[in-house]
Amino acid sequence: MNVPRWLLRHRIKVEPYLGDSAYGPRYGPPVEDVPALVALAVRTVRDREGREVTSTAAVYAGPDLDCPPESRITLPDGRITKAIAVAQHTAPGLPVPESVEVSCE
Repeated sequence: MNVPRWLLRHRIKVEPYLGDSAYGPRYGPPVEDVPALVALAVRTVRDREGREVTSTAAVYAGPDLDCPPESRITLPDGRITKAIAVAQHTAPGLPVPESVEVSCE
């Protein structure tokens, strides 16, 4: 079961991180109008290298969201941020919704 669409009140834009090139980071084509729930809250999270960093926003979306760490995200207020950490929330066999949580810079 996926997180109900009616809970995902915000719309974001995601540019998936593809890796680094000789000219800097590369991003995939932007995905516009992604349904999400955005929570603006400051908290400490661990990045993909295990360092403690500060996150200023959390984005919750359906389990099919393609947003690897370092992806660019445009929040509903127009702020462009990067994904620090991505967590898949699943519970196979249980009647709870599956979702993706993205911690942003």
